[in-house]
Amino acid sequence: MAKNTLRVGLIGAGGNTRSRHIPGLQEQQDVSIDVVANRTVESGQRIADEFGIARVAESWTDVIADDSIDAICIGTWPYMHAPMTIAALDAGKHVLCEARMAMNASQARKMLAASRRNPTRVAQIVTAPHTLGVDRTIAEMIGAGAIGKLITIDARVTAGSNFPNYDSPVHWRHDRDLSGNNIMAMGIWYEGMMRWVGPARTVHALGQSVVPYRKSEDGRRVPMSIPDHVDIIGKLEQGGQMRFSMSTVSGHAPSNADVYLFGTEGTLHVHVDKAGKFTLSAGTRDDDGLKEVAIDPAKAGGWRVEEEFVNAVRGIEPVTHTDFATGVKYMEWTDAVTRSLRQGEAVTLP
Repeated sequence: MAKNTLRVGLIGAGGNTRSRHIPGLQEQQDVSIDVVANRTVESGQRIADEFGIARVAESWTDVIADDSIDAICIGTWPYMHAPMTIAALDAGKHVLCEARMAMNASQARKMLAASRRNPTRVAQIVTAPHTLGVDRTIAEMIGAGAIGKLITIDARVTAGSNFPNYDSPVHWRHDRDLSGNNIMAMGIWYEGMMRWVGPARTVHALGQSVVPYRKSEDGRRVPMSIPDHVDIIGKLEQGGQMRFSMSTVSGHAPSNADVYLFGTEGTLHVHVDKAGKFTLSAGTRDDDGLKEVAIDPAKAGGWRVEEEFVNAVRGIEPVTHTDFATGVKYMEWTDAVTRSLRQGEAVTLP
C-alpha cells in the first residue's frame, strides 16, 4: 500500500454510507477504509465482508482512538454526530459527517468550534445533492440580473408524499430523540435554496402531524412529535421573502417539487417531476412565458462528496459542499422553524 495512503475509519453504515460513501471513498486513489464500527459487531462484520474492510471495531471510540486512522467517516443518525465529530477532530482526525449536521444549532456550533480549534483538520458535512445540477446556473442567472430584485421564493416539496398511512411504521426520522429538530427533508432543500438566494432572516411556521401515531417494531403505538406537513414563511437576509411548504402526506401531488423565484424583472422555475427529473425554466417581463433553460454541462454539478473530502485532506481544493459554517446556518433555520411551530409566532434567526 502506498506510503501516503489515507486511512479511513467508518462509524455507522446506513443506506447512504453503503450506497455512496464506501464506494466513493474506495474509488479514490490511495484511500483505504481500514476499520468499521456499526451498531453491533455482527452488523459491522456484515459491512466488512461486503466491502472488503479489514477490521471491525467493538466501539466507535476504538475507531477514533486508533492512531493508524487519519480520517473518520460518520454515517450514524444525527443524535451521535456532535459527540463523534468533536471527539474525532480533537483526536486529530479529519471528519466527513453525514447530514443532517446535528440535533440542533447548539450542537452544530460546538462542532464548528471544534473544527476551528483544529484548523489543520478537514471538517465536512455531506451535502444536499438534489439541486447540484442546477445550482450554479441559477446563481449565475440571478447574479446577472435575470430576475431583477427577488420578490419571493415560493417552494412546494412533496417528494415521496402520499395520502396518510395510519398503519405506517416508525422511522428514525420520526423520533426526535434520534433526529432532533430536523423535519422531513426540510433542511436539505433549505441548504439548496441558500446557494441561490442566501439565508433567511425570519421564520413563521405552522405544522401538523397528520399521522398522529405510528407503530414501533414491537407493535407499540408511538405518538409523533415531528410534523409530516409544514408551511413556512419568512424574510430573507438579502431581501425578498420565502414561502415553503413540505409534506409527506399529500396525495396525488402533481410533482416532487416546484420552486418559483419571482423577481421584479423575471421568473425562474425549478420543476422536479415524479421520476425525479429536474427542469429549469426562465422568463423575463418581455417574454411570452417561461422557457426551458439548457444547462451547460460544464456548469452542471454532481455528487463528488468523497472526492472533495479526499482532495481537501490533500490540500488540492477547499470544502465547498458542505462546510461546517454552512451547516450551522441550516441548523439555525431548522431550530427557528421548530421554535416557531411551538410558540406560534415569528422567530428571528441569529
